[in-house]
Amino acid sequence: MAIGASKEKSASRRIRIGMVGGGQGAFIGAVHRIALRMDDQYELVAGALSSDPARAKASAKEIGIAEDRAYASFEEMAKTEAKRPDGIEAVSIVTPNHMHAPAAKAFLKAGIHVICDKPLTTTVKEAKELVSLVNKTGKLFVVTHNYTGYPMMRQARAMVAKGVLGDIRVVQAEYPQDWMTEKTEATGNKQAEWRIDPKRSGAGGAIGDIGTHAYNLACFASGLKLKQLCAELTSFGEGRVLDDDVQILMRFDGGAKGMIWASQVAPGNENGLKLRIYGTKGGLEWTQADPNYLWYTPFGKPKQLLTRGGAGASPEAARLTRVPSGHPEGYLEGFANIYSEAAQAIIAARSGKKQPKDVIFPTVDDGLAGMEFIEAAVKSSKAGGVWTKV
Repeated sequence: MAIGASKEKSASRRIRIGMVGGGQGAFIGAVHRIALRMDDQYELVAGALSSDPARAKASAKEIGIAEDRAYASFEEMAKTEAKRPDGIEAVSIVTPNHMHAPAAKAFLKAGIHVICDKPLTTTVKEAKELVSLVNKTGKLFVVTHNYTGYPMMRQARAMVAKGVLGDIRVVQAEYPQDWMTEKTEATGNKQAEWRIDPKRSGAGGAIGDIGTHAYNLACFASGLKLKQLCAELTSFGEGRVLDDDVQILMRFDGGAKGMIWASQVAPGNENGLKLRIYGTKGGLEWTQADPNYLWYTPFGKPKQLLTRGGAGASPEAARLTRVPSGHPEGYLEGFANIYSEAAQAIIAARSGKKQPKDVIFPTVDDGLAGMEFIEAAVKSSKAGGVWTKV
């Protein structure tokens, strides 16, 4: 076979991927599997889908993973797959938070790219260790802050970067839910059980689960870097150790101010992520429940509705748009866009190339920033809501 043909085949074949976590009874694992399959760039061939060996095996059978590649532990999976000629090139980690770091370390050391759910780890110390290991191994590390994959968030980011809003003054993000209003953890809900447990969730509850999404998106779209914050984290649920409501004031480099509200005890709210950015020349407003639309208000002029795939769509938004305007795209497509961006970087890495310049995804550094945000907020709240450096 000619060299050129060999390179073409290497670049075009699907990426072999494995998964850690996401077995029977899990929510986010199925979402990741849909996302990685949507653009037909990955093939899920291996998994350590549960810490329970029997459940791990049964879960693998359900989704078509061969028996000899259904592993009882991520350690066994990393070691074995690294030795196979057809071993996985990347792994998707969708476990509870406390398992992110040990699993990620095992696969990075085995020479395997990592795609990991947020938050990155349970401590800043672990996050810094991962950053160091990524730099040492040269492997890709993607954090699935999926909302950065929405086309209209790419539109907002591009508009801010081009100065359409002028100098940014105010950034506000909120992410309210209501599913923890009652004692959900006492009903047998696995997702609630681990989220209220500091050993598995880390130092933050709602702030780690959804507050980091709001924070990451605010920084992603605005291009700003957080300098200080003042936080009040509250546990309204009886007997809960970790927060279920988060209220934070922020000071960014350059003088911009910000606010974040994240709550899991706000009746009437499902996944109410919203973002507002205001500058000297205008403002932007976006709602995740209606993700194909972005409101732009030039100061002193009527509001303009920008639509995904519609007139005025930026190239940055257009490259992540699958179907014509009017056909809705949302949560699953946003997730899939992160996987597709990662795929382009992995394919480039196969031949020692850098990823295309327009490819963007949250990295291990963004994951570290999220952990520093959580740590600073917890510290601020425990001290009575004092301004704390991030």
